[in-house]
Amino acid sequence: MELFTGVGVALVTLLDADRRVDAPSTADLASELVGRGMRSVLVCGTTGEAATLADEERVALIGSVRAAVGGSVPVIAGTGAAAVDRAAALTAAAVGAGADAVLAWPPPGSEDLAGYFGAVAAAAGGLPVLAYHIPWLSAPGIPVSALGGLPVAGQKDSSGDPNRLLDEVAHYPGATYIGSSALLALAGPVGATGAILAAANVEPELCCRAFAGDAAAQRELTDTHLAVLDGGPPAVKRILAQRHNTVALSRTA
Repeated sequence: MELFTGVGVALVTLLDADRRVDAPSTADLASELVGRGMRSVLVCGTTGEAATLADEERVALIGSVRAAVGGSVPVIAGTGAAAVDRAAALTAAAVGAGADAVLAWPPPGSEDLAGYFGAVAAAAGGLPVLAYHIPWLSAPGIPVSALGGLPVAGQKDSSGDPNRLLDEVAHYPGATYIGSSALLALAGPVGATGAILAAANVEPELCCRAFAGDAAAQRELTDTHLAVLDGGPPAVKRILAQRHNTVALSRTA
């Protein structure tokens, strides 16, 4: 199943002045970004500082974003965890909160990828599951050769590796979404399904143009891409605060 095509946003989790999750403001940001061309919204992903969120905060965020964007685009929830039981529980809770699909990274060093993603898929109750290749978080990640044997609809690849991207689009029949804003002008033209990006929180239009093959837009994204690559979610929030007067606080700063 192809969940969406084009560019989606890996949504930040906005906080209030006391570092409490501000679900309404986060949902308002999601709605604005959908209006600016985003084809999906990923909630509680790594850009959303998922590791710092309590279970009830995750549910509130997913529900608020779901209500804000309606049925216009799919809401994807991050549910990766270092233990299969935890990932399955997060997945079930996300589905109950209104997620349309889930994105899960496997346990570091996982030797049973099929078993892990089978448990996540069972908890998802038939909704699409995306495998998340993010080797610095869950080394060694998911080999391209293993993807076809997993019970997933596709994958997000945040490695930023152009060689892996070419391998994916040439040899993996499922959906491939990239997570690096450095590769947009390559990924779209060579046949990637889409992208799910932290940089799209602040430059959604440029991300869309670059994915469509606009090399000038890709170059124009350079400073934002490098800032996000170096600074992570706190950097995204600082840019947002400068442009939209949102709270720049982060739990991972």
